[in-house]
Amino acid sequence: MPSALILIADGTEEMEFTITYDTLVRAGVACTSAFVSDEARQENAGSYELNPPFAKGSRGIKILPDIYFSPQAATPDKYDLLVIPGGAKGAETITGNSPVQHLVREYIKAGKYVGMICAGSLGALTAGLEKQPLTSHPSVRDKLKDAFEYSEEPVVVSGKLVTSRGPGTTFPFALTLVELLQGREKRAEVAGPMVFPPNTFA
Repeated sequence: MPSALILIADGTEEMEFTITYDTLVRAGVACTSAFVSDEARQENAGSYELNPPFAKGSRGIKILPDIYFSPQAATPDKYDLLVIPGGAKGAETITGNSPVQHLVREYIKAGKYVGMICAGSLGALTAGLEKQPLTSHPSVRDKLKDAFEYSEEPVVVSGKLVTSRGPGTTFPFALTLVELLQGREKRAEVAGPMVFPPNTFA
């Protein structure tokens, strides 16, 4: 069974996190969410609780992650896919995290998939990935357009790197990840009961 590690932080875009997680689970992918804490939150907590706190999303919705992010437990020998969702504040915390940057490079090097959506695509820049096709939310386009072959397609697949644009492209993003991990037939099987309008991305 394929497995995915989906990162989350305070300020993560809720739709991009939950739709991706939910769609992958429907496809039989074992998903784990990992909370990436910013420095201020760690200082305020004094010391980490045994279990992760709620992550407060970009629209104020509280989501309980499965585990704390641990670089040692997140290596590419343990998962087939690493996902970085957007949401400006959440993406800043996640993509600015040095261990996350290292893992992005390690997943690509190991031939494992990395999915980035919305402002999460900044992870390609902070990880120092080579110039290649990529997309993101329009709000961070200017930070990426010179370092990458910028596209405005809903989903861009470049080798093992999969990027997408925002909340409205999360379903095609998630279904693309399903197809890459489980095949085209599984994508169709998962998309069918979701009842997308005719001639859309399913």
